[in-house]
Amino acid sequence: MTSTTLQWLSLVGIIWLQAIVGTNTNFPAYSSQLKELLSISQVQLNNLAFASDAGKLFGWFSGLASLYLPLWLVLLIGSTLGLIGYGVQYLFITNHISSLSYWHVFLLTFLAGNSICWINTVCYVVIIRNFPSDRQVAVGITTSYQGLSAKIYANIVDAVSPHKKARTFLFLNSLLPVIVGLIAAPLVREIEVTSLKHKGVGFAVMFVITISTGIYAVLSSLQFVTSKASSLGILIGILVSLLLPLLVPLSVKIKELEKNREKLRVYHFTMEENTNEERVENEVKEGEDSREVQEEVGIMEEVGVKLMLRRINFWLYFFVYFFGATIGLVYLNNLGQIAESRGCSGTSSLVSLSSSFGFFGRLMPSLMYYFYRGQGRISRPASMLIVMVPTSGAFFLLLNKTDLALYISTAVIGVCTGAITSIAVSTTTELFGTKHFSVNHNVVVANIPMGSFLFGYSAALVYRKEGHEHGKCMGMECYRNTFIMWGSFCFLGTLLALILHARTRKFYSQKQ
Repeated sequence: MTSTTLQWLSLVGIIWLQAIVGTNTNFPAYSSQLKELLSISQVQLNNLAFASDAGKLFGWFSGLASLYLPLWLVLLIGSTLGLIGYGVQYLFITNHISSLSYWHVFLLTFLAGNSICWINTVCYVVIIRNFPSDRQVAVGITTSYQGLSAKIYANIVDAVSPHKKARTFLFLNSLLPVIVGLIAAPLVREIEVTSLKHKGVGFAVMFVITISTGIYAVLSSLQFVTSKASSLGILIGILVSLLLPLLVPLSVKIKELEKNREKLRVYHFTMEENTNEERVENEVKEGEDSREVQEEVGIMEEVGVKLMLRRINFWLYFFVYFFGATIGLVYLNNLGQIAESRGCSGTSSLVSLSSSFGFFGRLMPSLMYYFYRGQGRISRPASMLIVMVPTSGAFFLLLNKTDLALYISTAVIGVCTGAITSIAVSTTTELFGTKHFSVNHNVVVANIPMGSFLFGYSAALVYRKEGHEHGKCMGMECYRNTFIMWGSFCFLGTLLALILHARTRKFYSQKQ
Protein backbone atom coordinates (compact mmCIF):
# COMPACT_ATOMS: atom_id res chain seq x y z
CA MET A 1 0.00 0.00 0.00
CA THR A 2 1.49 3.37 -1.03
CA SER A 3 2.14 6.27 1.31
CA THR A 4 -0.67 8.33 -0.29
CA THR A 5 -3.30 5.69 0.52
CA LEU A 6 -1.92 5.32 4.05
CA GLN A 7 -2.05 9.10 4.50
CA TRP A 8 -5.74 9.16 3.67
CA LEU A 9 -6.42 6.12 5.85
CA SER A 10 -4.73 7.87 8.78
CA LEU A 11 -7.02 10.87 8.18
CA VAL A 12 -10.10 8.60 8.23
CA GLY A 13 -8.90 6.95 11.46
CA ILE A 14 -8.47 10.37 13.08
CA ILE A 15 -11.97 11.42 11.94
CA TRP A 16 -13.41 8.38 13.73
CA LEU A 17 -11.41 9.12 16.87
CA GLN A 18 -12.43 12.78 16.88
CA ALA A 19 -16.08 11.81 16.44
CA ILE A 20 -16.09 9.89 19.73
CA VAL A 21 -13.39 11.64 21.79
CA GLY A 22 -15.62 14.49 23.01
CA THR A 23 -17.02 12.46 25.90
CA ASN A 24 -17.09 15.56 28.12
CA THR A 25 -19.32 17.45 25.67
CA ASN A 26 -22.35 15.24 26.37
CA PHE A 27 -22.26 16.07 30.10
CA PRO A 28 -25.06 18.68 29.84
CA ALA A 29 -27.42 16.08 28.38
CA TYR A 30 -27.40 13.99 31.57
CA SER A 31 -26.13 16.43 34.24
CA SER A 32 -29.60 17.02 35.73
CA GLN A 33 -30.17 13.26 36.14
CA LEU A 34 -26.69 12.80 37.61
CA LYS A 35 -27.40 15.60 40.09
CA GLU A 36 -30.49 13.74 41.34
CA LEU A 37 -28.84 10.30 41.39
CA LEU A 38 -25.87 11.54 43.42
CA SER A 39 -28.02 13.92 45.54
CA ILE A 40 -25.55 16.78 45.07
CA SER A 41 -25.88 20.58 44.89
CA GLN A 42 -25.41 22.78 41.84
CA VAL A 43 -21.97 23.83 43.11
CA GLN A 44 -20.92 20.17 43.47
CA LEU A 45 -22.29 19.40 40.00
CA ASN A 46 -20.29 22.31 38.60
CA ASN A 47 -17.20 20.90 40.32
CA LEU A 48 -17.70 17.66 38.38
CA ALA A 49 -17.84 19.63 35.11
CA PHE A 50 -14.65 21.37 36.24
CA ALA A 51 -13.01 18.00 37.07
CA SER A 52 -13.52 16.84 33.49
CA ASP A 53 -11.76 19.94 32.20
CA ALA A 54 -9.14 19.83 34.99
CA GLY A 55 -7.75 16.65 33.43
CA LYS A 56 -6.26 18.94 30.77
CA LEU A 57 -3.94 20.43 33.42
CA PHE A 58 -1.89 17.26 33.08
CA GLY A 59 -2.38 16.95 29.33
CA TRP A 60 1.31 17.71 28.84
CA PHE A 61 2.01 14.17 30.13
CA SER A 62 0.50 12.88 26.89
CA GLY A 63 2.71 15.31 24.96
CA LEU A 64 5.84 13.93 26.61
CA ALA A 65 4.62 10.36 26.09
CA SER A 66 4.18 10.98 22.36
CA LEU A 67 7.88 11.90 22.14
CA TYR A 68 9.09 8.60 23.62
CA LEU A 69 6.31 6.01 23.10
CA PRO A 70 4.71 4.59 19.93
CA LEU A 71 1.61 6.59 19.01
CA TRP A 72 -0.61 3.50 19.06
CA LEU A 73 0.38 2.93 22.70
CA VAL A 74 -0.36 6.57 23.61
CA LEU A 75 -3.77 6.14 21.98
CA LEU A 76 -4.56 2.96 23.93
CA ILE A 77 -3.40 4.54 27.21
CA GLY A 78 -5.87 7.38 26.65
CA SER A 79 -8.70 4.97 25.85
CA THR A 80 -7.94 2.90 28.96
CA LEU A 81 -7.96 5.96 31.23
CA GLY A 82 -11.42 6.83 29.89
CA LEU A 83 -12.59 3.24 30.43
CA ILE A 84 -11.57 3.41 34.09
CA GLY A 85 -12.86 6.96 34.68
CA TYR A 86 -16.32 6.52 33.19
CA GLY A 87 -16.59 2.73 33.71
CA VAL A 88 -16.30 2.86 37.50
CA GLN A 89 -18.89 5.67 37.60
CA TYR A 90 -21.23 3.51 35.52
CA LEU A 91 -20.80 0.58 37.92
CA PHE A 92 -21.63 2.93 40.81
CA ILE A 93 -24.72 4.38 39.13
CA THR A 94 -26.00 0.86 38.37
CA ASN A 95 -25.36 -0.23 42.02
CA HIS A 96 -22.60 -2.71 41.12
CA ILE A 97 -20.35 -0.67 43.43
CA SER A 98 -22.01 0.37 46.69
CA SER A 99 -19.50 2.70 48.36
CA LEU A 100 -18.24 5.59 46.27
CA SER A 101 -17.96 9.06 47.74
CA TYR A 102 -18.44 12.33 45.89
CA TRP A 103 -14.68 12.89 45.83
CA HIS A 104 -14.16 9.46 44.29
CA VAL A 105 -16.52 10.50 41.51
CA PHE A 106 -14.61 13.79 41.20
CA LEU A 107 -11.25 11.99 40.77
CA LEU A 108 -12.73 9.51 38.28
CA THR A 109 -14.14 12.41 36.24
CA PHE A 110 -10.70 14.07 36.37
CA LEU A 111 -9.11 10.87 35.05
CA ALA A 112 -11.70 10.60 32.26
CA GLY A 113 -11.05 14.22 31.27
CA ASN A 114 -7.32 13.56 31.07
CA SER A 115 -7.94 10.62 28.73
CA ILE A 116 -9.21 13.03 26.06
CA CYS A 117 -5.81 14.78 25.99
CA TRP A 118 -4.01 11.53 25.14
CA ILE A 119 -6.29 10.78 22.20
CA ASN A 120 -6.22 14.39 20.93
CA THR A 121 -2.42 14.51 21.15
CA VAL A 122 -2.12 11.45 18.91
CA CYS A 123 -4.58 12.96 16.41
CA TYR A 124 -2.82 16.33 16.20
CA VAL A 125 0.69 14.86 15.98
CA VAL A 126 -0.28 12.49 13.15
CA ILE A 127 -2.08 15.24 11.21
CA ILE A 128 0.82 17.69 11.47
CA ARG A 129 3.38 15.08 10.40
CA ASN A 130 1.34 13.36 7.68
CA PHE A 131 -0.05 16.51 6.01
CA PRO A 132 2.70 19.15 6.31
CA SER A 133 1.47 21.19 3.34
CA ASP A 134 -2.25 20.90 4.15
CA ARG A 135 -2.05 21.08 7.92
CA GLN A 136 -4.81 23.65 8.49
CA VAL A 137 -7.20 21.90 6.09
CA ALA A 138 -6.63 18.47 7.65
CA VAL A 139 -6.92 19.81 11.21
CA GLY A 140 -10.15 21.64 10.39
CA ILE A 141 -11.79 18.60 8.81
CA THR A 142 -10.83 16.17 11.56
CA THR A 143 -11.50 18.41 14.58
CA SER A 144 -14.89 19.38 13.14
CA TYR A 145 -16.01 15.81 13.81
CA GLN A 146 -15.20 16.32 17.51
CA GLY A 147 -17.96 18.91 17.40
CA LEU A 148 -20.34 16.06 16.52
CA SER A 149 -19.44 13.95 19.55
CA ALA A 150 -22.33 15.13 21.70
CA LYS A 151 -24.70 14.67 18.76
CA ILE A 152 -23.52 11.10 18.11
CA TYR A 153 -23.74 10.06 21.75
CA ALA A 154 -27.16 11.70 22.14
CA ASN A 155 -28.46 9.88 19.05
CA ILE A 156 -27.26 6.51 20.37
CA VAL A 157 -28.85 7.14 23.77
CA ASP A 158 -32.16 8.26 22.21
CA ALA A 159 -32.23 5.09 20.10
CA VAL A 160 -31.12 2.65 22.82
CA SER A 161 -32.24 3.93 26.24
CA PRO A 162 -33.88 7.38 26.26
CA HIS A 163 -35.25 7.06 29.82
CA LYS A 164 -31.97 6.15 31.57
CA LYS A 165 -29.70 8.77 30.09
CA ALA A 166 -27.10 9.15 32.83
CA ARG A 167 -26.13 5.48 33.01
CA THR A 168 -26.28 5.01 29.22
CA PHE A 169 -24.06 8.03 28.56
CA LEU A 170 -21.51 6.81 31.12
CA PHE A 171 -21.56 3.32 29.60
CA LEU A 172 -20.96 4.69 26.10
CA ASN A 173 -18.30 7.14 27.31
CA SER A 174 -16.33 4.26 28.81
CA LEU A 175 -16.57 1.75 25.94
CA LEU A 176 -16.83 3.63 22.63
CA PRO A 177 -13.35 5.28 22.76
CA VAL A 178 -11.78 1.88 23.53
CA ILE A 179 -13.57 0.12 20.66
CA VAL A 180 -12.85 2.88 18.11
CA GLY A 181 -9.28 3.22 19.44
CA LEU A 182 -8.61 -0.47 18.76
CA ILE A 183 -10.05 -0.12 15.25
CA ALA A 184 -8.14 3.08 14.45
CA ALA A 185 -4.78 2.16 16.08
CA PRO A 186 -3.39 0.41 12.94
CA LEU A 187 -4.44 3.38 10.78
CA VAL A 188 -3.38 6.30 12.96
CA ARG A 189 0.39 6.30 12.55
CA GLU A 190 3.09 8.51 11.11
CA ILE A 191 3.60 7.95 7.37
CA GLU A 192 6.81 8.75 5.51
CA VAL A 193 5.58 11.48 3.18
CA THR A 194 7.16 11.02 -0.27
CA SER A 195 5.51 14.05 -1.87
CA LEU A 196 4.67 17.41 -0.32
CA LYS A 197 2.26 18.28 -3.11
CA HIS A 198 -1.14 19.67 -2.08
CA LYS A 199 -3.88 17.05 -2.21
CA GLY A 200 -6.55 19.33 -3.64
CA VAL A 201 -8.96 16.80 -5.18
CA GLY A 202 -8.94 14.49 -2.15
CA PHE A 203 -9.66 17.33 0.24
CA ALA A 204 -12.38 18.68 -2.07
CA VAL A 205 -14.18 15.32 -1.78
CA MET A 206 -13.59 15.31 1.99
CA PHE A 207 -15.13 18.78 2.27
CA VAL A 208 -18.24 17.65 0.36
CA ILE A 209 -18.62 14.62 2.65
CA THR A 210 -17.94 16.64 5.81
CA ILE A 211 -20.32 19.48 4.93
CA SER A 212 -23.04 16.98 3.97
CA THR A 213 -22.55 15.27 7.33
CA GLY A 214 -22.83 18.60 9.13
CA ILE A 215 -26.01 19.59 7.27
CA TYR A 216 -27.56 16.23 8.13
CA ALA A 217 -26.53 16.69 11.79
CA VAL A 218 -28.13 20.14 11.97
CA LEU A 219 -31.37 19.08 10.23
CA SER A 220 -31.72 15.95 12.37
CA SER A 221 -31.35 18.14 15.49
CA LEU A 222 -34.39 20.27 14.66
CA GLN A 223 -37.56 19.44 16.58
CA PHE A 224 -39.84 19.21 13.54
CA VAL A 225 -37.50 16.54 12.11
CA THR A 226 -37.01 14.57 15.34
CA SER A 227 -40.76 14.49 15.92
CA LYS A 228 -41.32 12.74 12.56
CA ALA A 229 -38.19 10.58 12.13
CA SER A 230 -37.33 7.62 14.34
CA SER A 231 -34.32 7.80 16.66
CA LEU A 232 -32.91 4.64 15.10
CA GLY A 233 -33.23 6.08 11.58
CA ILE A 234 -31.37 9.26 12.59
CA LEU A 235 -28.63 7.17 14.25
CA ILE A 236 -28.16 4.96 11.17
CA GLY A 237 -27.84 8.10 9.02
CA ILE A 238 -25.08 9.58 11.19
CA LEU A 239 -23.17 6.26 11.33
CA VAL A 240 -23.30 5.90 7.54
CA SER A 241 -21.96 9.45 7.18
CA LEU A 242 -18.95 8.47 9.34
CA LEU A 243 -18.11 5.68 6.88
CA LEU A 244 -18.25 7.93 3.80
CA PRO A 245 -14.68 9.36 4.24
CA LEU A 246 -13.42 5.85 3.38
CA LEU A 247 -14.36 6.64 -0.23
CA VAL A 248 -11.24 8.82 -0.62
CA PRO A 249 -8.56 6.20 0.28
CA LEU A 250 -10.57 3.57 -1.63
CA SER A 251 -10.62 5.70 -4.78
CA VAL A 252 -6.88 6.40 -4.42
CA LYS A 253 -6.19 2.67 -4.10
CA ILE A 254 -8.33 1.87 -7.17
CA LYS A 255 -6.40 4.47 -9.21
CA GLU A 256 -3.12 2.92 -8.09
CA LEU A 257 -4.29 -0.54 -9.18
CA GLU A 258 -5.35 0.81 -12.58
CA LYS A 259 -1.94 2.45 -13.09
CA ASN A 260 -0.17 -0.81 -12.17
CA ARG A 261 -2.26 -2.72 -14.72
CA GLU A 262 -1.38 -0.20 -17.44
CA LYS A 263 2.32 -0.54 -16.64
CA LEU A 264 2.11 -4.33 -17.03
CA ARG A 265 0.93 -3.88 -20.63
CA VAL A 266 3.97 -1.83 -21.61
CA TYR A 267 7.21 -3.33 -22.93
CA HIS A 268 10.03 -3.70 -20.45
CA PHE A 269 12.37 -1.20 -22.16
CA THR A 270 9.55 1.36 -22.38
CA MET A 271 8.87 0.96 -18.68
CA GLU A 272 12.51 1.63 -17.90
CA GLU A 273 12.49 4.81 -19.97
CA ASN A 274 9.30 6.01 -18.32
CA THR A 275 10.66 5.19 -14.89
CA ASN A 276 13.83 7.16 -15.49
CA GLU A 277 11.84 10.12 -16.78
CA GLU A 278 9.48 9.96 -13.83
CA ARG A 279 12.42 9.91 -11.40
CA VAL A 280 13.82 13.10 -12.89
CA GLU A 281 10.38 14.74 -12.95
CA ASN A 282 9.66 13.70 -9.38
CA GLU A 283 12.97 15.09 -8.14
CA VAL A 284 12.20 18.42 -9.78
CA LYS A 285 8.61 18.42 -8.51
CA GLU A 286 9.60 17.49 -4.97
CA GLY A 287 12.11 20.32 -4.93
CA GLU A 288 9.41 22.71 -6.10
CA ASP A 289 6.97 21.31 -3.56
CA SER A 290 9.48 21.71 -0.74
CA ARG A 291 10.04 25.34 -1.65
CA GLU A 292 6.29 25.88 -1.91
CA VAL A 293 5.67 24.37 1.52
CA GLN A 294 8.49 26.30 3.15
CA GLU A 295 7.08 29.50 1.71
CA GLU A 296 3.52 28.73 2.75
CA VAL A 297 3.86 26.99 6.12
CA GLY A 298 5.80 29.61 8.05
CA ILE A 299 6.91 29.36 11.68
CA MET A 300 7.58 32.46 13.73
CA GLU A 301 10.05 30.66 16.03
CA GLU A 302 10.82 27.10 17.12
CA VAL A 303 10.76 27.13 20.94
CA GLY A 304 10.20 24.72 23.82
CA VAL A 305 7.74 25.25 26.64
CA LYS A 306 10.21 27.14 28.90
CA LEU A 307 10.95 29.78 26.29
CA MET A 308 7.32 29.90 25.18
CA LEU A 309 6.21 30.85 28.70
CA ARG A 310 8.51 33.89 28.53
CA ARG A 311 6.92 35.24 25.36
CA ILE A 312 4.36 38.06 25.54
CA ASN A 313 2.65 36.58 22.48
CA PHE A 314 2.02 33.37 24.41
CA TRP A 315 0.23 35.12 27.26
CA LEU A 316 -1.84 37.24 24.88
CA TYR A 317 -2.78 34.07 22.97
CA PHE A 318 -3.44 32.18 26.23
CA PHE A 319 -5.90 34.80 27.51
CA VAL A 320 -7.59 35.22 24.12
CA TYR A 321 -8.39 31.50 24.29
CA PHE A 322 -9.27 31.86 28.00
CA PHE A 323 -11.80 34.66 27.43
CA GLY A 324 -13.12 33.17 24.18
CA ALA A 325 -13.34 29.43 23.58
CA THR A 326 -13.03 28.55 27.27
CA ILE A 327 -15.99 30.72 28.31
CA GLY A 328 -17.92 29.21 25.40
CA LEU A 329 -17.11 25.70 26.66
CA VAL A 330 -18.20 26.64 30.20
CA TYR A 331 -21.51 27.88 28.79
CA LEU A 332 -22.00 24.63 26.86
CA ASN A 333 -21.13 22.59 29.99
CA ASN A 334 -23.87 24.45 31.88
CA LEU A 335 -26.38 24.31 29.02
CA GLY A 336 -28.55 21.70 30.75
CA GLN A 337 -28.99 23.80 33.88
CA ILE A 338 -29.39 27.03 31.88
CA ALA A 339 -32.19 25.53 29.77
CA GLU A 340 -33.90 24.08 32.86
CA SER A 341 -33.78 27.41 34.72
CA ARG A 342 -35.40 29.19 31.75
CA GLY A 343 -38.17 26.57 31.54
CA CYS A 344 -36.94 25.20 28.21
CA SER A 345 -37.67 21.48 27.91
CA GLY A 346 -35.61 20.81 24.76
CA THR A 347 -32.24 20.20 26.47
CA SER A 348 -31.29 17.30 24.19
CA SER A 349 -32.10 19.28 21.05
CA LEU A 350 -30.09 22.24 22.40
CA VAL A 351 -27.07 20.01 23.05
CA SER A 352 -27.39 18.50 19.57
CA LEU A 353 -27.75 21.99 18.08
CA SER A 354 -24.63 23.30 19.83
CA SER A 355 -22.75 20.17 18.78
CA SER A 356 -23.82 20.52 15.15
CA PHE A 357 -22.96 24.22 14.93
CA GLY A 358 -19.68 23.54 16.73
CA PHE A 359 -18.98 21.13 13.90
CA PHE A 360 -19.30 23.90 11.29
CA GLY A 361 -17.33 26.29 13.48
CA ARG A 362 -14.36 23.92 13.54
CA LEU A 363 -14.64 23.35 9.79
CA MET A 364 -15.00 27.01 8.79
CA PRO A 365 -11.31 28.10 9.16
CA SER A 366 -10.06 25.23 6.99
CA LEU A 367 -12.68 26.01 4.34
CA MET A 368 -11.48 29.60 4.17
CA TYR A 369 -7.86 28.43 4.02
CA TYR A 370 -8.63 25.91 1.25
CA PHE A 371 -10.46 28.32 -1.05
CA TYR A 372 -8.17 31.33 -0.51
CA ARG A 373 -4.83 29.49 -0.56
CA GLY A 374 -2.16 31.52 -2.32
CA GLN A 375 -4.17 34.75 -1.94
CA GLY A 376 -4.11 37.38 0.77
CA ARG A 377 -5.46 35.56 3.81
CA ILE A 378 -6.59 36.68 7.24
CA SER A 379 -4.02 35.88 9.95
CA ARG A 380 -4.87 33.42 12.76
CA PRO A 381 -5.05 36.14 15.47
CA ALA A 382 -7.30 38.23 13.19
CA SER A 383 -9.52 35.18 12.63
CA MET A 384 -9.88 34.73 16.38
CA LEU A 385 -10.65 38.44 16.70
CA ILE A 386 -13.46 38.16 14.14
CA VAL A 387 -15.20 35.24 15.89
CA MET A 388 -14.80 36.75 19.37
CA VAL A 389 -17.09 39.68 18.48
CA PRO A 390 -20.30 37.64 17.87
CA THR A 391 -19.49 35.45 20.89
CA SER A 392 -19.59 38.47 23.16
CA GLY A 393 -22.85 39.62 21.55
CA ALA A 394 -24.42 36.17 21.99
CA PHE A 395 -23.97 36.31 25.79
CA PHE A 396 -25.77 39.65 25.95
CA LEU A 397 -28.53 38.28 23.69
CA LEU A 398 -29.17 35.63 26.36
CA LEU A 399 -30.57 38.42 28.55
CA ASN A 400 -33.66 38.11 26.33
CA LYS A 401 -35.93 35.51 27.94
CA THR A 402 -37.34 33.96 24.74
CA ASP A 403 -36.45 30.43 23.62
CA LEU A 404 -35.50 31.85 20.22
CA ALA A 405 -32.75 33.96 21.84
CA LEU A 406 -31.51 30.86 23.68
CA TYR A 407 -31.33 28.80 20.47
CA ILE A 408 -29.66 31.59 18.45
CA SER A 409 -27.08 32.32 21.17
CA THR A 410 -26.31 28.63 21.61
CA ALA A 411 -25.76 28.24 17.86
CA VAL A 412 -23.48 31.32 17.69
CA ILE A 413 -21.44 30.29 20.75
CA GLY A 414 -21.15 26.75 19.33
CA VAL A 415 -19.86 28.04 15.96
CA CYS A 416 -17.39 30.54 17.43
CA THR A 417 -16.06 28.22 20.15
CA GLY A 418 -15.50 25.52 17.54
CA ALA A 419 -13.73 27.98 15.21
CA ILE A 420 -11.31 29.17 17.90
CA THR A 421 -10.54 25.56 18.89
CA SER A 422 -9.66 24.72 15.29
CA ILE A 423 -7.66 27.91 14.65
CA ALA A 424 -5.68 27.39 17.86
CA VAL A 425 -3.94 24.22 16.62
CA SER A 426 -2.40 26.05 13.65
CA THR A 427 -1.73 29.17 15.74
CA THR A 428 0.37 27.17 18.21
CA THR A 429 2.46 25.63 15.41
CA GLU A 430 2.95 28.95 13.59
CA LEU A 431 3.87 31.00 16.66
CA PHE A 432 5.96 28.40 18.53
CA GLY A 433 6.90 25.67 16.02
CA THR A 434 6.09 22.03 15.33
CA LYS A 435 8.98 20.30 17.11
CA HIS A 436 7.54 20.76 20.62
CA PHE A 437 3.90 21.10 19.56
CA SER A 438 2.59 18.12 21.56
CA VAL A 439 3.74 19.70 24.84
CA ASN A 440 3.24 23.37 23.89
CA HIS A 441 -0.38 22.99 22.82
CA ASN A 442 -1.29 21.01 25.93
CA VAL A 443 0.09 23.92 27.97
CA VAL A 444 -2.07 26.34 25.95
CA VAL A 445 -5.27 24.34 26.54
CA ALA A 446 -4.48 24.17 30.26
CA ASN A 447 -6.42 27.44 30.37
CA ILE A 448 -9.62 25.42 29.89
CA PRO A 449 -9.71 23.86 33.40
CA MET A 450 -8.69 27.18 34.94
CA GLY A 451 -11.54 28.95 33.16
CA SER A 452 -13.91 26.09 33.87
CA PHE A 453 -13.29 26.49 37.60
CA LEU A 454 -13.29 30.28 37.70
CA PHE A 455 -16.25 30.97 35.40
CA GLY A 456 -18.20 27.82 36.25
CA TYR A 457 -17.84 28.19 40.02
CA SER A 458 -18.87 31.84 39.97
CA ALA A 459 -21.92 30.91 37.85
CA ALA A 460 -22.83 28.17 40.36
CA LEU A 461 -22.58 30.64 43.27
CA VAL A 462 -24.92 33.09 41.52
CA TYR A 463 -27.29 30.19 40.73
CA ARG A 464 -27.32 29.09 44.39
CA LYS A 465 -27.82 32.64 45.63
CA GLU A 466 -30.88 33.14 43.40
CA GLY A 467 -32.31 29.64 44.11
CA HIS A 468 -34.68 28.46 46.86
CA GLU A 469 -33.81 26.41 49.93
CA HIS A 470 -33.59 23.14 47.96
CA GLY A 471 -30.83 24.61 45.77
CA LYS A 472 -32.91 24.76 42.59
CA CYS A 473 -33.31 28.03 40.71
CA MET A 474 -35.96 28.91 38.12
CA GLY A 475 -36.14 32.12 36.12
CA MET A 476 -33.94 34.58 34.22
CA GLU A 477 -32.27 35.81 37.42
CA CYS A 478 -30.41 32.49 37.79
CA TYR A 479 -27.88 33.37 35.10
CA ARG A 480 -28.52 37.05 34.27
CA ASN A 481 -25.44 38.42 36.06
CA THR A 482 -23.38 35.48 34.81
CA PHE A 483 -24.20 36.28 31.17
CA ILE A 484 -23.26 39.93 31.68
CA MET A 485 -19.94 38.88 33.25
CA TRP A 486 -19.16 36.33 30.52
CA GLY A 487 -20.04 38.81 27.76
CA SER A 488 -17.79 41.46 29.30
CA PHE A 489 -14.84 39.09 29.67
CA CYS A 490 -15.33 37.96 26.09
CA PHE A 491 -15.16 41.61 24.97
CA LEU A 492 -11.87 41.92 26.90
CA GLY A 493 -10.61 38.86 25.01
CA THR A 494 -11.52 40.61 21.76
CA LEU A 495 -9.26 43.53 22.68
CA LEU A 496 -6.40 41.14 23.53
CA ALA A 497 -6.86 39.42 20.15
CA LEU A 498 -6.55 42.83 18.51
CA ILE A 499 -3.22 43.42 20.33
CA LEU A 500 -1.92 39.95 19.34
CA HIS A 501 -2.91 40.63 15.73
CA ALA A 502 -0.98 43.93 15.77
CA ARG A 503 2.12 42.22 17.23
CA THR A 504 2.13 39.37 14.67
CA ARG A 505 0.93 41.29 11.63
CA LYS A 506 4.43 41.65 10.17
CA PHE A 507 5.07 37.87 10.40
CA TYR A 508 1.78 36.96 8.72
CA SER A 509 2.22 39.59 6.01
CA GLN A 510 5.62 37.99 5.15
CA LYS A 511 3.93 34.56 4.96
CA GLN A 512 1.53 35.84 2.35
